[in-house]
Amino acid sequence: MFLDTPHRRLNILTNQWVLVSPHRMKRPWQGKVETPPKKQKISYDEKCYLCPGNTRANGTITEKYTETFVFDNDFGALMNNPKSETINDGLLTAKQESGICKVICFSPDHSLTLADMEVVDIEKVV
Repeated sequence: MFLDTPHRRLNILTNQWVLVSPHRMKRPWQGKVETPPKKQKISYDEKCYLCPGNTRANGTITEKYTETFVFDNDFGALMNNPKSETINDGLLTAKQESGICKVICFSPDHSLTLADMEVVDIEKVV
């Protein structure tokens, strides 16, 4: 297959050809490589919307949780709206979608990432 060499792809939205040169990712890098600064990790941040007991952006107080905490996203991509509307106006055809988006805080420790956590602690959510 030729997809690892220069080729053109048709953009079906614009009906125009686009040049793709994937082989350029193999070129050597001679630029500067910097080591990221080491930040001091803190277990609680009073400015973090998700830390236990803090006020979120919408004014709700985040529960003082001690283990995994799940709640409805204050600014979710979907809203729980059972009404369904459809628009069909020439070029635009759209249908309203509804749903619930959740936020999962795996730990009350602000400094932890999933990579830092034990698998058994992550599995508690599933």
